[in-house]
Amino acid sequence: MEKLRIGVVGAGNISCNAHLPAYQNVPNAAVCAIADLDIERARKAAEKFNIPKYYGSVEEMLAAEDIDAVDVCTWNSGHAPVSVAAANAGKHVICEKPLTVSVEEGLRIKNAVEKSGVKFMLAVPGRFGKANMYVHDMLVRGELGEVYCAKTAYVRRRGTPSGWFTDMKTAGGGPVIDIGVHGIDAAWYLMGCPKPVSVSACTYSYIGDYQTKGVDRWHGTRCPDNKFDTEDSGNGIIRFENGASLLFEASWAINGAPHSDTQIFGSKAGVSLSPLTVYGERNGFLSDDVITVGPEGSKFERELYHFCDCVLNGKDVVYPIDQAVMMQKMLNGIYDSAKSGGEVLL
Repeated sequence: MEKLRIGVVGAGNISCNAHLPAYQNVPNAAVCAIADLDIERARKAAEKFNIPKYYGSVEEMLAAEDIDAVDVCTWNSGHAPVSVAAANAGKHVICEKPLTVSVEEGLRIKNAVEKSGVKFMLAVPGRFGKANMYVHDMLVRGELGEVYCAKTAYVRRRGTPSGWFTDMKTAGGGPVIDIGVHGIDAAWYLMGCPKPVSVSACTYSYIGDYQTKGVDRWHGTRCPDNKFDTEDSGNGIIRFENGASLLFEASWAINGAPHSDTQIFGSKAGVSLSPLTVYGERNGFLSDDVITVGPEGSKFERELYHFCDCVLNGKDVVYPIDQAVMMQKMLNGIYDSAKSGGEVLL
């Protein structure tokens, strides 16, 4: 099988715990190089995953390596400069979520991608979850009818990461942009990706850098400022051009029960993803159908295989740059609305 030659940028958690292990089982990909600002960390990742070359910057890697694509696995504020550098060098780009930290930076990526004519895909593994894929097929077939409302929640009672994740300058936000994006994107995707027009949201920072005993924390790399100035929870509503609405909540730390689910409501049927259940009618009676889609397997493997297949065979990616920019507008709109205390038009 033909393989896409890939250079990975970033040797941190998402790279070493998700993308690089997944690539080992993706038959149409060959990771040829890895770069990280901490070259020793790049060296260790190269050694662990049998990557031939390692570098201290994306510029060095692009100048030295004959690669086809770049996989961006840096902290959030690094997504735009790395993606732009890769696109300007004529390399296809797959970028870990979120797109970046601001709409302006997202548009920089979009302009570079469109100018160079390369493919871009935002990496949100939920779109490759089996339940999400099943429901999306239902949407396409018209089995949900007109989807007019959705709810999503990704709530941790205590689960705040450390390091760059809590630094607004580097991360662009807290749980909304870090984990909330998974649920917001799942709901939006299963609604058919309608155009967002406004956001009304609130964010809170009442618990902050807690010292709660007996809980684990995700340890992120320290960043230059390494502040703790993000929210610890947020909620709100996004309205769409077609009249539909999406209610969301996300938290790293809140005094309530942890839960995670996405619900979609259509004129013919509705669904809940956890567990996958279809709510409808049969023969005039209400019906609740629990769907078994089989072992989940690796969403990351399916995601990376899809990107490579699209580049190698000229197909459309499942998460193109236009959708990535719209998602960035929603995420930044949430923070703008929370700051202003009112609804924000997108």
